[in-house]
Order: sequence, then C-alpha cells, then structure tokens
Amino acid sequence: MLGGTNGEGPSLSAVEKRDLVQHTVSFRGKLDVILGIATPSLDEAIWLCKRASEFGASRALVMPPGYFRAATERGILDWFLALLDKSPVPILVYNYPKMTGFTFSASAIAELAQHENFAGLKDSSGEVENILGYRSAITTEHQLLMGNELLLPQAIAAGWTGSISGAANVVAPWLAAYLREWSTESGETKFEILRPVLKACRELSQPAANKWILNHYRILARADLRLPLTEVDASEFARLIEQQLGISADYLGIIANSTYN
Repeated sequence: MLGGTNGEGPSLSAVEKRDLVQHTVSFRGKLDVILGIATPSLDEAIWLCKRASEFGASRALVMPPGYFRAATERGILDWFLALLDKSPVPILVYNYPKMTGFTFSASAIAELAQHENFAGLKDSSGEVENILGYRSAITTEHQLLMGNELLLPQAIAAGWTGSISGAANVVAPWLAAYLREWSTESGETKFEILRPVLKACRELSQPAANKWILNHYRILARADLRLPLTEVDASEFARLIEQQLGISADYLGIIANSTYN
C-alpha cells in the first residue's frame, strides 16, 4: 500500500505519488501494489489511476472528495462512477468518515459494486454495524478490508477478506499470524497479546506514532513529518502510552521491534 493515510499520502503531490509507484514496483516481489488516492479533484484521481496502471500498480484505494462537505450522496456516487468508468485499474473505495466527513451507506456500496471496475471496500469508520451491512451489500468476489484492526475478529468472522492496516507498519507479522489462525485458540491468544498495541496505534497521533516507534528502534532513519503534521515529543509519547493505555513503552517497542528481527 503506497501513499496511504499512515504514509502521509495526502501530503504528497500527484507527481510524487506517480514517482512512488514507479520506483517501488521493482521491489514488490509477490505483493500487489496499491496506490492510495485522496483528492477532491476527479481529473487528478483519474490521472493518478492512469499513472498507477502505467507503472504496474494493481489497484487504487480512493477516498471520497472530502473537501466538499455539502456534496450529496448522489454527487459522491456519481464522482466515483465517473472514476470507475475511466480508471484503467480496479478501484477500492475507502470509507473513512473521520477524515472525509462522508459515510457510505450499504446501499451506496451496493450500487458501486455493480460496476465492473469496483474491486471492493476498505472501512475505517470503526462502526460495528457496518461489518454486516457492507458484507450484505457486495458479493464475495469483491474484497472487504478492515481499517480498524480492533474490529478484525468480528469482521473476519463475518466473512471479510482481511485488512489494510496502519498498525502493520509496526506489527505486520503479528497481524498476519492472527489472520492465519483467527479461528483457533492460538489465534485468539495472539490477538489478545496484540490488542493493547493496536489500541495504542489507533489512539496515539498517526502517522507520527508509527514513525516514532520505527525511528526509536532504528528501523526508520527519520521520524519527521511534512507540515502541517509535527513530530511527537518522546517523553510525552511514553507518558501517554503508560498512563492512558495501561502498557509500557517498552512493551509496545518489544512487539514492534520483533517485526523486524
């Protein structure tokens, strides 16, 4: 996943996103490359989808045009239908109302799912009721991907595909192990070990927290962010983890560091 919300995707220019795809595909191995797109400009979204296809990305994950808070659901759907018509790569629709101010209804998703270029949905709403609502709205040939990792047990049990995860920046093997074993006692145990870390990743400022963790354990060379985002203060970060989340910074670090060792 390139240019996602945990990768400061909205801070990147369209040209930078194009270049990101171009320079990354040669390292993908067996992984699919998905480009994250968050722009209110339909023309820019179409241009990015064309560049994503040109350089080898398999899909695009697209947010609604969030600036236009007065837009109707019909307007948002027509925006997506125009993109689906013109994009050479299949589109994953991204439901993230906290950032866009818009929530897809299950009926809206069902309408978009009729388009042959619709690949599926990522939901980061955190709304439990969406799990069954979206599952009933589309067929199993489409992907349903959970963004709020704390809801993974309910989503996977309801037949969702998996997750596009911000927390995977620091705990990818743990999440993968859980998803492989979710229906077993071992899978449940892994998730309970992982739960406080996922809670921390969701409640602390992102993407600053992920970058701080990775930089602190010398996995990422830098922890700085593009304006208007600012770095987290190290002492304040540790205090928040320990006082508000009930786990130590060392616990969080051990779990994160085990991802890369």
